[in-house]
Order: sequence, then structure tokens, then C-alpha cells
Amino acid sequence: MLNIIAAQLTQIGALPPLSVDYLVVAGGAGGSGVANGNFNGAGAGGAGGYRYFTAESLTSATNYTVTVGGGGAGGAAGNNKGSNGSNSVFNTNTSTGGGAGGTVGALAGNNGGSGGGSTDSAAVGLGNTPNTSPSQGNNGGTGTDGGGGGGGASAVGGNSSAPYAAGNGGAGTANSITGSSVTYAGGGGGGARSTGPAGNGGAGGGGNGGLESNGSPGTANTGGGGGSGGTTNTGNKSGGNGGSGVVILKYPGGYTISNPGGGLTLSTITSGSNKVTTVTAGTGNVSWA
Repeated sequence: MLNIIAAQLTQIGALPPLSVDYLVVAGGAGGSGVANGNFNGAGAGGAGGYRYFTAESLTSATNYTVTVGGGGAGGAAGNNKGSNGSNSVFNTNTSTGGGAGGTVGALAGNNGGSGGGSTDSAAVGLGNTPNTSPSQGNNGGTGTDGGGGGGGASAVGGNSSAPYAAGNGGAGTANSITGSSVTYAGGGGGGARSTGPAGNGGAGGGGNGGLESNGSPGTANTGGGGGSGGTTNTGNKSGGNGGSGVVILKYPGGYTISNPGGGLTLSTITSGSNKVTTVTAGTGNVSWA
């Protein structure tokens, strides 16, 4: 019925109210690296913060800020911690970048939208930091011989288990704002030592951890955390980069979106009676007419 009314209003020259659903996913953290001979795996990167809002009333011909956060860099080969992901923003709502995992010399995971996994039984990174509603994500997992998994939007990162297995990344959250179900913000898998196994990346773009190998990157525009390196004595291993975030906007089809001043990479499709604009990179403004 609402779609019929909207179509009738459009036909007589009046637009329906500008009611916008939007998804804001921050950049995932990079996985951490490990050095030759450390006999453990590094903690994985946490997913970028995930926040979804529905039916927000906006005003046409008004500029609204958009930022798409980049994924954090993976830790270089050796005992180097990855970097946190960067924040994503729409209007007044911010999703926080994922927290990097721990490694030798910096054992604890970092806090973030979802937290990074730890190593050597240190403190895990805390998710939903800073505290927001709706919640952005979950804590990382604890590492012992293997690295802890990074937290995801729907689940905590997995703990490593004896004797050598690393933790899996926490699962992300599925969303159908584009018209198809897509899962976002999965945590990275922890790196393993010896026989492993390494941790798998969480559903939603999380990168796999390494077993005597480098960690895999998170998937671009999902906010997935990077997997971490794992080693015995086969050389220094690096962590994978975190996946970049995304901002997705769904609004009535009679409106046209623009990017005043530029700076954003965006694409628009039609989905039923609505349009959906996906912003995959940049910082700038959007406006509707």
C-alpha cells in the first residue's frame, strides 16, 4: 500500500517523505605478524563496527557527511602489531574501526568496533568501543599457543585451544539493504603454530590466519578483519590487511542523490520502488533532490 501511495504522489509531482535506511560499516583491523622461532601465532584483527538504522527522516537539499573507513594495515613480518581500522560515518552516526590483535611484545588485543584477538593469554580487545546503540560488535578471542580470533559483528572471536589450534574469527551480520543478503564485519582468523590448524576468518569478509604462512586480508567493503601470521621456525610472517568499510543508503526512488564537492566513490541501483546507493571509498557529502 505504501509503495502505491508513493507512486501516486510521484505521478502528481509530489515526492514522498525522505525516509532513509542506512548501513555504516567501519574498516576492519589488520592482523598482526610474528617472528621466526616464536612458536606461537599472532592475534587476529577485529571487524569494523557495524551499525544499521531504519526509517530516519532526512531533509532534501541538505548536505550529509559520509566517510568510508579504510582497513588497517597488517603487521609487517616479525613481531609487529597490525593497525586498527578507520571509522566510517553517515551524518551524526559513527562506526568505529576494528581493533588489531596482539603479538609478541604487545600481547593484548586492541579495542574497537570489534576487538582484536590476543596472544599468550593476554587481555582480548573489547568490542563496541566506544559504547553505542545499536551495538557495533564483539570482543576478540584469547590466544595461547595459537592466536585468538578477531571479534565479529554477531559473535566473539574464537579462543585458541590446546595444543596448537588458533581461534576462528567471529561471524559477521547479514543485511539485505541492497535487495540481496550480504554478510558484513567478520573477524579475522588467528595465526597458528606447529601443526595448527590456523583460524578461519569469520563469515562477512574475515581473512584466514596463517599456519607457517602470512595471514590473509579481509575482504574490501565488508569491514572484515585481517588474519594473522603463524609460524614455527620457517621465517617471519606478516598479518593480512583489514577490509575497507562501506556506507549503504536506501531511499524512495523518486529522489536523486548527488555528491556536492566530490570526494566519494558511489554507485546507485534501483531496488523495487527504492534506490540504493553504495559508497565504497572517500569522504564528502551527499544530498538529495
